[in-house]
Amino acid sequence: MSRPPFFSPARTPEAPLSPRHGLARVLSKLGVCSRSQAEQWIRAGRISLDGRVVRDPQHPTSIDRQQVAVDGKSVGQAERVHVAFNKPRGIVVSAADEHGRATVYTALAAAGLPWLGPVGRLDKASEGLLLLSNDTGWAAGITDPATHLHKTYHVQVAGLPDATVLAAMLAGIEDAGELLRARSATLLRAGAKNAWLEVVLDEGRNRHIRRLLAALGFDVLRLIRVAIGPLALGDLAKGQWRRLSADEIKALDTRKA
Repeated sequence: MSRPPFFSPARTPEAPLSPRHGLARVLSKLGVCSRSQAEQWIRAGRISLDGRVVRDPQHPTSIDRQQVAVDGKSVGQAERVHVAFNKPRGIVVSAADEHGRATVYTALAAAGLPWLGPVGRLDKASEGLLLLSNDTGWAAGITDPATHLHKTYHVQVAGLPDATVLAAMLAGIEDAGELLRARSATLLRAGAKNAWLEVVLDEGRNRHIRRLLAALGFDVLRLIRVAIGPLALGDLAKGQWRRLSADEIKALDTRKA
């Protein structure tokens, strides 16, 4: 006797499973805190997943199918915040400083903003335009070397660089195994003993401009970042911040293509 053909019951199509990431990364993607801070919270037992404390920062987690809580309070997608800050010279781009120096977060403490991570860096002695955001995907696109997003600096140097020096900045020099060069370098103005240059980079290495100019015999007196891509520092006062407009956020979003 032949068996009847087997038919499986019809199933309601389900939404595709969301990708799983480590729990620390999920907290960062939600805009709750930085990944390093998330790792500290997780190891301290402050984070639960579906009501159960998890102490492994790499625990596989689905961002939209599991409930994450910090100190027993559920957290969801934080409001995406994108901020431009005019960093003064002398403060550190860090959440905390082991030497007790003032940080960007000290300057923004009274602003009532959620956790924000710096989008790129400026060293202590440098000043000017700094972006901060809890939109980690947007931020990653800006800092990714592959995007070659232009960053423009006004640099005061001791001495009077001539056309030969400017050409050498474009050709580049090798320092500590790295090729350091500028996309463009222009003399803005010169005095008797020093000059201001406009330097544009399409990649950023540690102390890039300072190392490049030092190799060519020039000390940097001031270094101010005046633009990131199409976003200019403009008249934003030193030590002040503002939220970016929707158009500015979109203009800096390298994922839009």
